[in-house]
Amino acid sequence: MVDIDVESLFNYAMKGQWGEALEAYNENPGVLEAKITEAEDTVLHIAVYLGQTCFVTNLLDKIHEEVSLNILYMQNSKGNTPLHLAAELGNVELCHDIAKRDPNLICGRNLEGESPLFLAAVHGNRDAFFCLHRHQQGHAEDDSLARKSNGDTILHSTIATEFFGLALQIIELYPNLVNSANQDGLTPLHILAGKPNCFKSSTRMELLQRIVYTCSFVDEFEETDDGRYDKAETTEHCPANYATCATFISLFKSIDAKILVRIVESTILKFEYLSCFIYAEQEHAKKARKEKKQPVIPPNWAATIRFLIHMMKILLVICGVVALIMHAGASWIGKIQRKKVKHVLAKQVMNELIQRTSSVNKYDYTNKRKGSINSSNDKEKGGIENNRRRRMSPILIAAKMGVTEMVEKILETNPVAIQDVDSDNKNVVLLAIENRQPNVYSLLNKKSFIKDSAFRQVDNQGNSALHLAATYRNHKPWRVPGAAMQMQWEYKWYKLVKDSMPPNFYERYNKSGNTAKQLFISTHERLAKEGGKWLTKTSESCSVVAALVATVAFTTSTTVPGGPDQNTGFPLFQGEPAFNLFAIASLVALCSSVTALVLFLSILTSRFQEKDFAMDLPRKLLLGLTTLFTSIASVLVSFCAGHYFIVEDELKIAVYPIYAATCLPVSFFALVQLPLYFDLSLAMIRKVPQRCYKVSSHELLQH
Repeated sequence: MVDIDVESLFNYAMKGQWGEALEAYNENPGVLEAKITEAEDTVLHIAVYLGQTCFVTNLLDKIHEEVSLNILYMQNSKGNTPLHLAAELGNVELCHDIAKRDPNLICGRNLEGESPLFLAAVHGNRDAFFCLHRHQQGHAEDDSLARKSNGDTILHSTIATEFFGLALQIIELYPNLVNSANQDGLTPLHILAGKPNCFKSSTRMELLQRIVYTCSFVDEFEETDDGRYDKAETTEHCPANYATCATFISLFKSIDAKILVRIVESTILKFEYLSCFIYAEQEHAKKARKEKKQPVIPPNWAATIRFLIHMMKILLVICGVVALIMHAGASWIGKIQRKKVKHVLAKQVMNELIQRTSSVNKYDYTNKRKGSINSSNDKEKGGIENNRRRRMSPILIAAKMGVTEMVEKILETNPVAIQDVDSDNKNVVLLAIENRQPNVYSLLNKKSFIKDSAFRQVDNQGNSALHLAATYRNHKPWRVPGAAMQMQWEYKWYKLVKDSMPPNFYERYNKSGNTAKQLFISTHERLAKEGGKWLTKTSESCSVVAALVATVAFTTSTTVPGGPDQNTGFPLFQGEPAFNLFAIASLVALCSSVTALVLFLSILTSRFQEKDFAMDLPRKLLLGLTTLFTSIASVLVSFCAGHYFIVEDELKIAVYPIYAATCLPVSFFALVQLPLYFDLSLAMIRKVPQRCYKVSSHELLQH
């Protein structure tokens, strides 16, 4: 009997037949404690998961209190109780209803050591979190419910999941969590330092995106009284008198293309129905004329209605296009605004964490120095201090990940942090240079007290900052495609670091007996070969085209349209605008094609040394491509100008579209090559390379 009821209960739960589930309970109360899924869920787990608030509330009210508590304490295969699921899904009503029956349910933990309060914070369910937080007050005096078994706290988790608004409120409610470390020795500030995508300095934006980003106004998150827990979190505010404008603008944001299309389509259907009605009335009017009766609707109304139908169809197309543009534009702008909100909140969390941990960091650093002095007297204590020293501090992670804001803030509040080193004895400067972080490097290079000491640091292998700048690793750090341009910016980075180093560091040897220049040549050998191959293939292809264009241009320049005058020897069409255009275009085509051919041949004969990739080879490639495109365009112009003389006057207007169509392939090809043009041009203009932030944080931390 029990097995049949459990099977029926499972079917009721899967089909959402909750009334039948209540009847099944009345017939056999034991079925509520049965685990009816492979995940060992009870019917209450499934009801909570599906958001059946009324069913859960009615069920718990009808059954005995002791039975209800037994059901609420039951766990599935993951150790989650119904309250865990309600907190994870953010169901505030169920969290309140379950927690008020027995506040000790908040103390329950699953197999991962997570409490319902922890799950609510992890999933960013702000209202559920504060609901459980209010219920736990008076029942738990410490912050143990805000931690899990591996030492992660709700502050660790909200920062890791980028719920920064909730993280700010957790800092106010649980100030002790700011300095708490997990089993890996990571504090919340360590976690935040490993998320460069949450900061503006590590976010790459195009020109238009930067303009929208700058014009977006976002206020910092402000703490209010305890009533804030029942309000929706917001980060954007405006003066009270702007409310009407904001409401009006919000109407446009809510416009959907489908809504506009449906409105216009319904209007068209009404007009078409009216047209059909008028057509029927016209037929009736014809009969009325024969019978000499007065028609109900004038006969000229049909043409007016048809005209309105056509106009509405045109309006339908226009509204559809406009709505799609507005929807796409609003979505794009909203994405940039959300990005700025995240940056503002992340920076605010960073400021709070650094401000609250600055005194602790100073104390720890002082203890480190004392421990290192007295290490000979107390080996155990020295070992502990050594482990603390070798653990990478937040400023080192920030320098490695390129979080310029955090590096600047930490140095501002705790300048002694510049002496932090990792297990390889690398400080902030060495890590920033090794991981190709131009923004962090520029910041450190501007501070005189850092240049006097930190730039002279060497790691355990005797590598200076110049050695690390000369060492190339597998991932591509620079925001340029192709091995040749990667090589170009690698040399620029090496030269930039070299210019900022003391002169005696140029020929400094590491423990392997290598100078920075030797390291650059050896580690960039493969990249230089790949870049040389790409330049060789490109130059060979382009030189063939340039030679063909030069041949055609030479033949064209020696051919005079219409021939010379037999008496004077001057061209017959001399002085005509088309003839002048032909003469200039053919000359430009010949000169530019020959120039392009010479430039590509000079690339082919290059020795492809490392320093050649910095300026010489990219400049030749840029000029070669420019002159090649110019020669092709000039050949087409000279052809069109020469062809103009052999076309009859009646057909001259008709050939203009053909001339335009002839130039389309060249224009399209030039448009496709624009990114390469921009990259080559910017690389020659910029002294500091642009970092690519598509490399994952995990990959950087592994290195």
